[in-house]
Amino acid sequence: MISNEHKLLAQWAMEFALRNGSQASRVSLYTGFSSSIEVRDMKIDKLQQASENGLVINIFVDGRYGSFSTNRLNKAELERFIKEGINSTRFLAEDKFRTLPDSSFYYKGGGVPLDLIDPLFDSINPDDKVGLAMKVCEEIYGKDKRIISSNGSYGDEKSFKYMVASNGFEGESANSSITLVGNVSIKGEGDARPESYWYDSSIYFDELQKDGIGTKAIERVLQKLGQQKIASGKYAMVVDNMNSSRLLSPVIGALYGSAIQQKNSFLLDKQDKLVLGSNVTIKDEPHLVKAEGARYFDSEGVATTPRAIFNEGVLNTYFIDTYNANKMQVKSTISSPSILTMQHGMKDVNGLVASLEKGILVTGFNGGNCNSTTGDFSYGIEGFHIENGKTTQPISEMNVTGNMVTLWNNLSEAGNDIRKSSSWRIPSLLFKDVDFSGL
Repeated sequence: MISNEHKLLAQWAMEFALRNGSQASRVSLYTGFSSSIEVRDMKIDKLQQASENGLVINIFVDGRYGSFSTNRLNKAELERFIKEGINSTRFLAEDKFRTLPDSSFYYKGGGVPLDLIDPLFDSINPDDKVGLAMKVCEEIYGKDKRIISSNGSYGDEKSFKYMVASNGFEGESANSSITLVGNVSIKGEGDARPESYWYDSSIYFDELQKDGIGTKAIERVLQKLGQQKIASGKYAMVVDNMNSSRLLSPVIGALYGSAIQQKNSFLLDKQDKLVLGSNVTIKDEPHLVKAEGARYFDSEGVATTPRAIFNEGVLNTYFIDTYNANKMQVKSTISSPSILTMQHGMKDVNGLVASLEKGILVTGFNGGNCNSTTGDFSYGIEGFHIENGKTTQPISEMNVTGNMVTLWNNLSEAGNDIRKSSSWRIPSLLFKDVDFSGL
């Protein structure tokens, strides 16, 4: 936790800036602890522990804005650091749109605990951490003669943050996370060296999946053997829950205030209009207890609130921070989403595949991009040909192309297999009439 001593230090730093020429100020003080272990071919390849403390101060001076950070938390050094920051800020170009949020938008407290810290975090035995990384590697190592490298890794971290602003905000947050990953590469045909991975992560050590991570990584990589292209054409496309967020990311990115203000968004001027398919409902649910990404306030201290982003395809809101709201002379909303959720269907990825006579299951994206202004995209993919409800030929070196708005209007069905370890809880997805280029 952030100690009272450090909270008082942050408050002092904010007030010191005000006394020395800053008209407004915001201070964030953070502390964190982390460890990571990597095992390669049953030998420890990396073992690292780290702790950090730091302070970030945002300074608003004569219509100008500066942001400065330091890990030296001695008062005497902070005095010099803040004075230098104020003087430096005076040399910057005037930017009248840089302000603190309206104080009425701040989180005022009173929310139920979100329980985002594992209370047993500090009692996790270091030997158990090494043992878990070893176990993942052991599930891979020597299990197939084609394996080139087997890797297991364990990582954990916890962090605390305290923020105070000169126009009335005060808040703190805390998070922990624990992750277990298996990576494997094998010798394929010719010079091919297929790779794959699997992982699990959790806020709580006791809820972390500890068995089968390496086994799943092997299963996924062996499925890549014999990858080929298939004929170009329009196919139904299933995207598994490890990759479905990749197709949502450009849509969410087009909702940020910076993109809207710069007119660099294919969803410009689309609020309150039917944009995506009527079966697309995506919500931001920031107050889910024990959920990755949960929070009561954003990076500015603005209170989060549950909201529908798309309601049956209709765009309800943009993510507009204070700066871009001032530029556009509109009301700010929130700087970014917290936990994205999507309506669930009745099938997992296997059920979606089984529903198709012909299609393509995408299990990975290999490069590509989406034009933020038009929504046109082209991605390299790998996965499987689907025939008569079953995956058959592994495929690779194919491209999927189209437009994001068109694609999401062609969403046929969403699965029920969200990954709760992610703050983007997007299940496997089934789209119709998607263009693929291959042979």
